[in-house]
Amino acid sequence: MSDSAEPRPADLDIGAFSTTAPWLVDLDDLPWRRGLELVRARTRGEVPELTRRRRLPPLARMAVVSFRIGWAILAWYLTDRRRGRERSRAGLSRRLRLAFQRLGPTFIKLGQILSSGEGIFPPELVGQFKLLRDRVPAEAFEAVRQTVEADLGRPLSECFAEFATTPLAAASIAQVHAARLSDGTEVVVKVQRPSVASLVRRDLAVMSWLAPLLVGRIPVAVLANPPALIELFAETIVEELDFRLEAENMLDIAGVLAATNQRAIVVPRPHPRLVTPRALVMERLDGFSWDDVAGMQAAGIDTEAVLRAGVVSFLEGAMLFGVFHGDLHGGNLFVRADGSVALLDFGITGRLDETRRLAFLRLVMGGTMNDVRSQVEALKTLGALSADADVEQVIRDLGLDTPPQDVAQLTAEELTAQLRDLTKHLLAYGAKMPKELMLFVKDILFFDGAVGSFAPDVDLLGEVTGIATYFAARHGGRIANEIGVDPRERPVDLSGVRSTLGLPAETEAISYRELQRRREEVRRKFTEHEP
Repeated sequence: MSDSAEPRPADLDIGAFSTTAPWLVDLDDLPWRRGLELVRARTRGEVPELTRRRRLPPLARMAVVSFRIGWAILAWYLTDRRRGRERSRAGLSRRLRLAFQRLGPTFIKLGQILSSGEGIFPPELVGQFKLLRDRVPAEAFEAVRQTVEADLGRPLSECFAEFATTPLAAASIAQVHAARLSDGTEVVVKVQRPSVASLVRRDLAVMSWLAPLLVGRIPVAVLANPPALIELFAETIVEELDFRLEAENMLDIAGVLAATNQRAIVVPRPHPRLVTPRALVMERLDGFSWDDVAGMQAAGIDTEAVLRAGVVSFLEGAMLFGVFHGDLHGGNLFVRADGSVALLDFGITGRLDETRRLAFLRLVMGGTMNDVRSQVEALKTLGALSADADVEQVIRDLGLDTPPQDVAQLTAEELTAQLRDLTKHLLAYGAKMPKELMLFVKDILFFDGAVGSFAPDVDLLGEVTGIATYFAARHGGRIANEIGVDPRERPVDLSGVRSTLGLPAETEAISYRELQRRREEVRRKFTEHEP
């Protein structure tokens, strides 16, 4: 029987859940939620201590890390380095990926985050680190059993009629198993890897000790700022170590989706009782794999509509509520038969206080109105630029007040010079990537890549205009009250969007296919210009 034929569950008033409820979510009857505000605050408070550079790192772990990474670099130096530029890069990237994989959960997670840095890190490195998303060895089932039984305080057989010994998926911090509750309800159970919490803390101490040594020594570290990158990484990973926080994230995002009536996105219900720091039982949702676009289209699903709903709901969460899923990738999404999207894995969630939420709102709305000053001021508020940066000087130095330039027409030398100047100015203004901004950009890059398979021929500029018009029509009054600018009275001006995409000012429409062709041309010029 389809979802639409089922009675409407009462908890749809508080969350964007499925319409076939295995249980109902009652926010006043979830024992595991008690005291979570203090748990979240205490977890965030750990970060400065975890990333403080000690006089000496944990020596035993330091030796293991140094051996694995050092051996990877030495093997590359003795072999791949001599086989031409492309094979050299590919070889180093592959060896680093294998080293990270052998070093375990913390380094795997770091590699997964770096794999989202397309356009920031070398494509060979990004490609290899993407493999860390789905090539993580699973824990033995006996270790899984012990963790679940210890956290639930009872034998597995008392809670579950069935519990699959082989996981559905294995990730860096945890793995997910299919199970059936004693009452016959099908669920999935997310189980934390044994000892991962202590290992993460030791690894952060090692990374924090090594990071300052990398400043200025490797090209990719110039803007990445290794110490800041490790601090940012610590902020994301420590909250993943308590699954009660993840379950709370699920409820918060489901609540945002319900408040905006975005029913095209569905969040699994966490179990009312079976949630602990290391075990999370939740509703099982199924659907097409995010990569199975052909299957979706064959089933009559409008993939353009799927993607559009995802982008709109993501922007509404960040700009209007200050909460958004912070780790979008293909493994965290299913497309259901009715075209709705099941959103999974809420370990990393962007959370903005009111000041930063309003800054995000100004940043995005400024982009659709080509209000450069508003965008730069928003970046200062978010901490992406130093607090004493002169806004007008930033605009001049970065050329933000100039007409859009067709980067495809520039020579390799001109492109390199522009990149060099941009890097110099960004460093001068103390540019960095705060956690929420990094998660936001990472998700935007995910959507950018998804366009290529879900809607390769859609007019990108037309879509931006359509989304801006939606926000003006539906949320214009609220936006005007909050930032003093009424999008209903301001025309959409895509000059800034064209500039960001490297398009000439006269461009009226461009498909993703054409944009990718232009990007490849620019990438080729950079590659050919490298020594």
